Amino acid sequence: MIIDTHIHLDSTRYDEDLEEVLKRAKSEDIRGFIIPGADPKDFKRAKIISESYYNIFLSSGVHPYHAREFILEEVEEFALDKNCVAIGECGLDYYRLPETQEEIDEEKRVQKEVFIAQIELAKKLSLPLIVHVREANQDSYDILKQTEAKEVGGVLHCYNASELLLDLADDNFYFGIGGVLTFKNAKALPKILEKIPLEKILIETDGPYLTPHPYRGKRNEPSYTTFIAEKIAEILQVDRTEVERVTSENALTLFKRLEIA
Repeated sequence: MIIDTHIHLDSTRYDEDLEEVLKRAKSEDIRGFIIPGADPKDFKRAKIISESYYNIFLSSGVHPYHAREFILEEVEEFALDKNCVAIGECGLDYYRLPETQEEIDEEKRVQKEVFIAQIELAKKLSLPLIVHVREANQDSYDILKQTEAKEVGGVLHCYNASELLLDLADDNFYFGIGGVLTFKNAKALPKILEKIPLEKILIETDGPYLTPHPYRGKRNEPSYTTFIAEKIAEILQVDRTEVERVTSENALTLFKRLEIA
């Protein structure tokens, strides 16, 4: 089986055919799903979905793009839900920054403050982290080290092939591999994948985004994780069934509240 460890099933892009999406996933033996917390306004919808279907779990967190909407008590309350298995996705994203240096400094300050608050919450609740890093490798690395995030570990969602972040494998962190690996113009990730032990890899879609080849450009969905597993198997020169088995075991090891029926 495959566990999709990062899938935004609460996105409005699944509103009209969510049941069909899940049926297609089941037909490909995709057996578990984690909806990451990103935007506080979507928390309630994610909760409803997790309660309406088997094997759909949650994480509670605020994406760096929504850092100014972060309310610690709200994230903590949601994290106490019986289906919550992690804190995140939280982290740093410097891809879209303001224009002036003063504004840039303030944006980075807010993102860092909110990231640290969520790490501390994860440690308080003994939950792993789902970490988002985009064009902020050094700051993310420094914060994860300084806050002793290794106490709970986590996954580097949509791992960006950073050699620096690869070092976090020794700190109880896993690497979320998605559709980017299959892109024809992907160069860094296929090369660095060989440096990651299979026992440290998780499979994710990040749907509805980052759809793998050959469906790139269309809406992503969990059934497409099979293309990711196939590509991992090709690069690491192992059977796809082994990739599916080990990555599923990895997910169950990291997300200790994850129980697949």
